[in-house]
Amino acid sequence: MEEIIKDWGYIALFLYSFGGGFVGLVLAGVLSFTGDLNLFISMAVAGVSNFIGDQFLFYMARTNKKYAKQTMKKYGRKVALAHLWMRRYGSPVVFVQKYIYGIKTLIPLAMGLTKYSFKKFTIYNAIAAAVWACVVGYASYTMGQVILTYADDYKYYGVATILAIVFIVSYYFKKI
Repeated sequence: MEEIIKDWGYIALFLYSFGGGFVGLVLAGVLSFTGDLNLFISMAVAGVSNFIGDQFLFYMARTNKKYAKQTMKKYGRKVALAHLWMRRYGSPVVFVQKYIYGIKTLIPLAMGLTKYSFKKFTIYNAIAAAVWACVVGYASYTMGQVILTYADDYKYYGVATILAIVFIVSYYFKKI
């Protein structure tokens, strides 16, 4: 199993981080703690992939507005929330969206539909992706021992807790 992680771990992390990557980066941080992956490479791979993914979404919305609007129709309330946040907070939303499940992919799409500067988005997105990768990667690395201890001792409670959190967050964001 360790060979598979060492051979394919970074590729899997890159593919997973293209569309978000929070859980993948946490897992990579813990695997870096165990010595199976390198923390700095993991953070770089996740950060670059996350940056490219958001750039792709922004560019897609900018160049194909009809398709982007059709895609976003089913997320009406979340899109309205994204636009509200963009008007209220401006560019810092690019930083915040990296950490919020359910909004992460909508912010670049929503910003691409507006007249927001592509150059400005690229700069903010690059900085935000780097900060996100460093914060999440290093935090999961430093918490590696705690995570592994609790994962082994309370694996069934952990699975139940994670499922409960996923259901609660999903329910909350469906209401928005």
